[in-house]
Amino acid sequence: MSQPLFEKHRAKLDTALKAIQTRGYWAAYNEMPSPKTYGETAAQDGKSAFDAHLGKKFELDQPGLTGWFGGEQSPYGIALDVQYPVCDASALLAAGQQAMPGWQALGCEGRTGVCIEILDRLNQQSFELAHAVMMTTGQGWMMAFQAGAPHAQDRGLEAVTYAYREQSFVPAETTWEKPQGKNPPLVMKKYFEIVGRGVGVVVGCGTFPTWNTYPGLFAALATGNAVVVKPHDNAILPAAITVRTIRAVLAENGIDPNLVSLCVAPQRETTQQLVTDAAVKSVDFTGGNVFGQWLLDNCRQAQVYAELAGVNNIVVDSTDAYKYMLRNLAFTLALYSGQMCTTSQVLLVPEGGIATDEGHKSYDEVCADLARAIEATLVKPEVAFAVLGAIQSNDTLKRIELANSGALGTVILASQKLDCAEFSLAEVRTPVLLACDASDEKLYMEERFGPITYVVKVADTAAAIALSERIVNTHGALTAGVYSTSTAVIQAMTAATWRSKVALSINLTGAVYVNQSSAFSDYHATGGNPAANASYADSAFVANRFRVVQRRYHP
Repeated sequence: MSQPLFEKHRAKLDTALKAIQTRGYWAAYNEMPSPKTYGETAAQDGKSAFDAHLGKKFELDQPGLTGWFGGEQSPYGIALDVQYPVCDASALLAAGQQAMPGWQALGCEGRTGVCIEILDRLNQQSFELAHAVMMTTGQGWMMAFQAGAPHAQDRGLEAVTYAYREQSFVPAETTWEKPQGKNPPLVMKKYFEIVGRGVGVVVGCGTFPTWNTYPGLFAALATGNAVVVKPHDNAILPAAITVRTIRAVLAENGIDPNLVSLCVAPQRETTQQLVTDAAVKSVDFTGGNVFGQWLLDNCRQAQVYAELAGVNNIVVDSTDAYKYMLRNLAFTLALYSGQMCTTSQVLLVPEGGIATDEGHKSYDEVCADLARAIEATLVKPEVAFAVLGAIQSNDTLKRIELANSGALGTVILASQKLDCAEFSLAEVRTPVLLACDASDEKLYMEERFGPITYVVKVADTAAAIALSERIVNTHGALTAGVYSTSTAVIQAMTAATWRSKVALSINLTGAVYVNQSSAFSDYHATGGNPAANASYADSAFVANRFRVVQRRYHP
């Protein structure tokens, strides 16, 4: 069967296959909003496309329409007023199942070609998506563009690439001959059919509605499954734009667009009914522990890929670049106001202080110097707004106020509210830095999502490494870090992260930060500690989303 889209995108796929093998730098989609890449009018066209959604009904022509739902509240205070179709979940599942045989019939190459075509089309809409992400999540513009569009698209392509590689290992057919001595051999013709497990449901999050959605969406789609996207109630628009584009590309290529649908579910009970339906065979989720654990406990019919809360931490032992260490940490803690699942929340510093290129620094000096570094990073308003963005959730605002009160630890640096001239209603907050002793575990041994970081006083570096390992094993983490000039300390920390199965960043002092993750090179999560049971992306993330069904006969 001729697969024109597969041939069209073959070169990109081959490069992606090489990238996931070599793990060097490669990006399929340009992270810079350059007119040379996206076109001279792309920025204005994207803004106009976003504006055209405001105050309107977002038509998708899906089955089972029962009404309309809106209510997204922009962290920047602008009125969105978009209404989305509410469709009966059982109707969406039935339509998805009906579309699956035709999708399966395309084969691995056909599905791969269509998926890459979809990603290329989404890339052309990067400015529209970026505005939608920015205005629903509170991300700053550059992060919204990069993480919300090209970086998310790269993660989607990465999932497609792994899916293709795993499926391509399975031959379509073979002739089996077993020698029988003097008798004629036993001969059988065998065929191997790749079949999707069933409908996949992707439950989106409120802070990264594309970056955390595309891996599961495209992993399920590329392996032959229908997909229902259930977005966060306050970040529907980026998901709606994505689903509309997918449905358009499917229809253009003669595929039932109901293969992919949007399920806007204002009631949690609706989501619970959706994900526990017998037709659903995979669930992807990013979010808090309560609902995440509910999914793991109750979706017995499905494979659940869950990214949950964690306590990311950094051991600070010593440094030969004190100023640059502080600068790196300050930016890490300020970026998107700490509203990233990879942001460090606990810094473990020995009570005796640390050795630096500027002389010995006591624990108190490290705390004070880090506070000053954060203030220096955000001293220019235009930089502060670009880095911090706005606070996405009222729950996060309440946590910040509680931290400022001193109820969660000794306040080293209080969070400040910044007034944004461009968006007067935006809730912009600087980071809050807290101090406590290692014995005060009730304070720092849980995720406090947002710009809240603890500098925890530990007995010594050995105790810090042991505590870091225990934090990861007990509460999970997506990232860990260490600053040290000692090879022995770095080796000990490395060994600890192998045991607790968490990614480690060592002595970051430049323009790479512990909370950044690069597609095709960095594995996002390991799947080996309580913060996540899966990784973006590896073979395990895709291989259990399809089954091989064989048939055989004597020719």
